[in-house]
Amino acid sequence: MRIEQLEYLAAVTQHGSLRRASEKLHLSQPALSEALTKLERELRVTLLDRRRSGARISREGRELLPYMTEVLAAVDRLRVAAGDQRTDTRVIRVGTVHAATSTLLVPAVRVFQERHPGTTVEVLTMQQAQIDEALAEGTLDLGLVNVLDGDDAPIGLDGIDLLVGRPVAVLPAGHKLTARPQVTIEELRLERFVMMRAGYVMHRYVHRAFGPEVPPAAHSTDGAEMGKALVAEGIGVTVLPDYSVHGDPLHRVGLIETRPIVGEQTFVTLQLRQRKTLQQPLPVRELQSALVARATAYRTANEKAAGAAS
Repeated sequence: MRIEQLEYLAAVTQHGSLRRASEKLHLSQPALSEALTKLERELRVTLLDRRRSGARISREGRELLPYMTEVLAAVDRLRVAAGDQRTDTRVIRVGTVHAATSTLLVPAVRVFQERHPGTTVEVLTMQQAQIDEALAEGTLDLGLVNVLDGDDAPIGLDGIDLLVGRPVAVLPAGHKLTARPQVTIEELRLERFVMMRAGYVMHRYVHRAFGPEVPPAAHSTDGAEMGKALVAEGIGVTVLPDYSVHGDPLHRVGLIETRPIVGEQTFVTLQLRQRKTLQQPLPVRELQSALVARATAYRTANEKAAGAAS
C-alpha cells in the first residue's frame, strides 16, 4: 500500500469521478484506475462503485474512509513538521445554502487564505440535503446549513452551532412596511413574496409560519444571496435569518432593511457540518477554526451593538 493510492482515492471521492480526479492529479485515467484496482486487491474490498456516470465511493469505502483520512492527516502533520509546504496545495470543498456568506464565510476564507496561500477553497451553493449527502460520501469537506428548532444532524455527521438568530422580514429601502417597528404575518401575506425553493430551511419556515395561507410566490430562488438581490431591486419581500442580512453589503448601504416579525419565537441556527472522522486534514481543521473564530467575533460585535442601543 502506498500513500499515493490513498490520496488518489481521496481525490476520486472529492471530485466525484475518475476523469475529474485524473485531471486534478495530472495523471492519466488508466493509470489512476489501475492504482486504485491494486489497492482494492490488497485490501480485498470494493472501494469504488464504477458507473457510466462516474465512480463514487462504495459503502465499504465509506466505512474505511475515516481510517484513510487519519493516515493522510498524519502524513500532512509529518510533512508540516519536516517543512514540506506541499500540504497547502490542495482543494477544500465547502457546500453552503448561502447563509451569512458575506458576514461569516467570506471573512473566514480571507483569514484562512492568508495562512494557506497555496490552498484553494471551492464554495458550492447547494440545498441542505445535497450538502449532507455529499459530506457523507466524502465529496465535500465542510457544509454550512440552516436548521430550525429540533433539527438534528444526520447520522454520521457532526454539527457545530455557529450563529443563532431569528427570522426577519427583508424589505427594499423605502418600502411602506419600513415605517413600522415590526411587521405581522398578515401584512407579509399581502406582499409580492420572494420564496426560497423547496429544500431550503426558510421554505419550510414560511410554510410553518404562514400556515395554509402561504403568500403566492411572485418569484422563487436558491439561497439567500439571490433573495436579497431581488428584494434590493424592489421585486418583492422575503424572510431570512437575521444573521444572513445584518452586515451584508446590501444592508450596510441601505438598499435593504429588516423588521422583526410580531410574535416570532422561532430560532434559526447556522450550523457547520462535517463527517464524523477520526481526524480531518490539517487545512480543513484550520478553515473550520477560522469559521468558528469569525462566528465568535460576529456574535460579540452584535452583543456590543445591542448593548449600546439599549
